Amino acid sequence: MNRRNRCRSSVRSCVNSGFTLVELLIVLVILSVLAALAYPGYGDYVTRTRRMEGQVALMNAMQQQEHHRALHHTYVAFSSAAPSAGLPWWSGNSAAGSAYELEAQACPGGDLRDCVLISARPGTANVDARFADPECGTLTLASTGEQGASGSAGNSAGNRAQRCWP
Repeated sequence: MNRRNRCRSSVRSCVNSGFTLVELLIVLVILSVLAALAYPGYGDYVTRTRRMEGQVALMNAMQQQEHHRALHHTYVAFSSAAPSAGLPWWSGNSAAGSAYELEAQACPGGDLRDCVLISARPGTANVDARFADPECGTLTLASTGEQGASGSAGNSAGNRAQRCWP
């Protein structure tokens, strides 16, 4: 039995064997709506993940600072312009792929022997400049344990630190 004879005997199966243009357009509209709803959540997830990268880098740098202080009785200042041996000034595996640029300096009004403040600035020219975190901005960690953020998350510095530091 050839195809022509099968189609004559079963016209319904020959006619409904494909998709119409209207059906394809409906599927495309549904997929577009789902993508439009999912993309903002995905962007927020990426930002929170990169923020966690900065927090981990700050804690690792502080741990290295405490080790240096135990051996030399002082903290060490560093930045991308004046790097220090063993203390990376970026947050990720490489400078180009990192979200944050790290910098360590003496606490305001203090001496480097007693207190160090490490800051992580997002998306500078020395790291991934496409990354921005307006909610938390620059993350900071002091050797006194004080955590901070300079972004727009909340009205007070304490509220920002609570939202930006879990």
